[in-house]
Amino acid sequence: MNNQRGKGPQQIGDLLGGSLGASLEKLKAGIDAKQQKRIEAAARPGESKEQVAARLRDEDARADRERNASSPVKSPPPSPSIRKPPTGDEQPDFFVPSLYDVGTKDSRSIMDVAVFRLSKKDKRAGGVIRYELSDGYVEVKAGPDGMASVWDYDLVLMMVSHLTEAMNRYREGRGEKPGRTYRPHVSDILKFCRRGDGGRQADEVEGALDRLKGTTIKNVRERPSANGRRPMREVEAEGLVSSYKVLSYTENGKIASVEIEAPKWLYREVTEGKRPDVLTVHPDYFLIDPGIGRFVYRLARRAAGKGEAKWAFQTIYERSGSAGTFKEFRRILRNIIEANDLPEYELREEAGQGGPLLVMIYRDRADEALPPPSGV
Repeated sequence: MNNQRGKGPQQIGDLLGGSLGASLEKLKAGIDAKQQKRIEAAARPGESKEQVAARLRDEDARADRERNASSPVKSPPPSPSIRKPPTGDEQPDFFVPSLYDVGTKDSRSIMDVAVFRLSKKDKRAGGVIRYELSDGYVEVKAGPDGMASVWDYDLVLMMVSHLTEAMNRYREGRGEKPGRTYRPHVSDILKFCRRGDGGRQADEVEGALDRLKGTTIKNVRERPSANGRRPMREVEAEGLVSSYKVLSYTENGKIASVEIEAPKWLYREVTEGKRPDVLTVHPDYFLIDPGIGRFVYRLARRAAGKGEAKWAFQTIYERSGSAGTFKEFRRILRNIIEANDLPEYELREEAGQGGPLLVMIYRDRADEALPPPSGV
């Protein structure tokens, strides 16, 4: 093939040579002959050969566009927000509920701001999130082990649920008032949080407790004074757990049980007053995979309850404490809306004066309260 260089443009058959080149030349000649017959058959009076060929090309292009329009390429379905439950996730049929059968509760006071990170990758060690509120602010500060994640917070939900159930028994005269410490087995924690009961998951419990202890919540509020003059400024700061210690290990060195001390502010919310300020959380909450999806569910549970609520995308982004861009946050949020598989709540996007709105509505009344999606 080297002796063909320097001769300028050549036919591919000349370069390939032999029987393959001859076959290609024959194929090309057949195509040319077929096209020539088509031009002759489609010619109109007064048209040149070139004009007929140009008209046929335009007609072919128009036919392709119409064919593509009638059969559009389907976009892939949205990624699901709910992961599959682990093997052996079924609850045992006991008359007396064990610790992980207690209905999941969450503190209302911090359900509409994220006191944790939503990302699995960025640990945000030493990071700070600050939320400005109408009567003060909430500040989340991370320690050297990293900021507690929304998945680490499952252990706090378990703690709140345990305290709530114990207080219910106490008020009914069926037990003593609970203290600030409780001692769950690690297998109970993993079962409650609907995670697999493996060695890696057991090791992750200790890491989660390190981050929960090292993540401090600073709550600053201004309250009206008794004499109506200068408002009182209240400041309180404490970790998501006050302390913990490992009580026992298995024979192969894995954590078997732990002791966790609830922070004072959380203990006070659950145990003081006749109606503790807690809300029940659906058990499928623990199967929500995206961190933003978990935050949206918590927000819906707090704001919509058994009804509906609307929040601006921008406000949700600000309340989520997300370290990503608003553009990426919107993309993930819209994927969650399209999947629409969060427990209990129907999600829709709606246009607002200041930007897109997220409509959250309790599923039992979604059909009667929401208009059909656009385009239906």
